[in-house]
Amino acid sequence: MAANIQVIIPAFNEENSIAKVIEEIPTIVSETIVVNNNSTDDTASNAEKAGATVLTEKRKGYGYACLAGMDYIAKQSKPPDVIVFLDGDYSDYPEDLIKIVDPILNEGMDFVVGARKAALRAPGSMTPQQIFGNGLATFLMRLFFKAKFTDLGPFRAIKYESLKDLDMQDKTYGWTVEMQLKAIRKKLAYKEVPVRYKHRIGVSKVSGTVKGTIFAGIKILGWIFKYSFK
Repeated sequence: MAANIQVIIPAFNEENSIAKVIEEIPTIVSETIVVNNNSTDDTASNAEKAGATVLTEKRKGYGYACLAGMDYIAKQSKPPDVIVFLDGDYSDYPEDLIKIVDPILNEGMDFVVGARKAALRAPGSMTPQQIFGNGLATFLMRLFFKAKFTDLGPFRAIKYESLKDLDMQDKTYGWTVEMQLKAIRKKLAYKEVPVRYKHRIGVSKVSGTVKGTIFAGIKILGWIFKYSFK
């Protein structure tokens, strides 16, 4: 029997990209859920026209949007087997979802992160502060927890039962690192899969602003040090 795979896409003002993302998601996905995170443009209507289930989360924050998608899924009569998280800015290649879920379906993995390796990235698609921040965070995770992560890439897949067990809490920028730290703490079987990465459509809400970069860095390092002293 085919696995039930659902996708959660947090989206804030992604009217020019969201339909492209949805249309290129592989047909093995049973439902694509776009969480409209207080957008002021046509993100919601464009996502709906492209065939996604559209939810509204007015509290701004990446984690808030992801949690809203999880709350929706928790109310379904038949829970999914795998949840995939994907950004709505078209910087990832949605068709790479096949590569990301394969280790869960065929290798016994619980959790897979799409790693944006330098050789597969379009030049300039990640800002210097993104590259530095990812490098520092994953270095500290290797140092403190002997983790094998090299990226905090948002394109990721996880078994639904494992995701529930993580009891995710972060409402904003720390969502990705919280998931990876808790996966280590829970001893989940995990791996990275190299994925392609291109220039996003529009401006990043995090790395595209000084404020976003600073707050993301504080949140990420905060989670790492919090778990270091537990």
